[in-house]
Amino acid sequence: MSNLEVEPDELVADAQPEASIQVLEPREVPLGGPRAMTVRRTLPQRARSLIGAWCFVDHYGPDDVADTGGMTVPPHPHTGLQTVSWLFEGEVEHRDSTGAHAMVRPGEVNLMTAGSGIQHSEVSTPETRRLHGAQLWVALPDRDRHVAPFFEHAEPAPLPVGDATLRVFVGELAGSAPSPVRTFTGLVGAQLDLPAGASVDLPVNPHFEHGLLVDAGTALLDHTEIPRDHLGYRGPGRDSLRVTAGDAPLRALLLGGEPLGEPIVMWWNFIGRDHDEIVAFREQWQGEVVGGADAHGRFGRVEGWNGSALPAPVLPTVRLKPRD
Repeated sequence: MSNLEVEPDELVADAQPEASIQVLEPREVPLGGPRAMTVRRTLPQRARSLIGAWCFVDHYGPDDVADTGGMTVPPHPHTGLQTVSWLFEGEVEHRDSTGAHAMVRPGEVNLMTAGSGIQHSEVSTPETRRLHGAQLWVALPDRDRHVAPFFEHAEPAPLPVGDATLRVFVGELAGSAPSPVRTFTGLVGAQLDLPAGASVDLPVNPHFEHGLLVDAGTALLDHTEIPRDHLGYRGPGRDSLRVTAGDAPLRALLLGGEPLGEPIVMWWNFIGRDHDEIVAFREQWQGEVVGGADAHGRFGRVEGWNGSALPAPVLPTVRLKPRD
């Protein structure tokens, strides 16, 4: 999914582990025009920029497509990151400049590695009546961020752990088979379903920081309540994590990873390391793709898309720089 904010903030991030539970509130972001699809964004924000290498969490729906128009995102670029698409309801058609053409369906993960540069489109299918899911980004470490782009798909099997059911779509957790999709830092991503009032103690990597995004119901993360649509954060240092459902069944996404340990600059759909690099990415996108100068440049071409690519927003008038 593209970040379609008209004036996207620049972000320089450097993860600093913390011991206590931090509750991050979502902010609503409209994507597009008058019938904009609205997402609830919990990462990044001023209070926290990263959980491991997870750097972007958009949570949307359940939306009635007849009211919202669904998802129609024209070809748009990415650099220096991976996108992880996970649905609870609906279906989205994905096309990208590696030639990949795939559907995003509930319980199946689509992971796209942008690396040195990619473009892709996302459109909800005509059969979709309700759309509900999450779009996640992972920052690539400096040593790997110029890798050639590629696309992967996997269907994680449900894994019972006590009263809980896990679907581990990135990494491994609680004895699951490792997800076949490729990552470049230590990461975990899983859907967690838990009956009302039930608890589960999950063995976790003590070197990871973790976040719990609540999709349905409410949760206690250790002993801290995480309301629906909020993201609870816990820093490294413990080898187990307790999740308890409230009075209704819980559905949540558990995200974790080793702290990235290096700063990133994220603006619009680009991740780089400094202002000049972001400016160069934008100029290439505008010239090669939007301006039509070179269909074989950094971002390639999305076959099967008959419309225009998405223009980049205007850069801020000051240099992108670190924030306190």
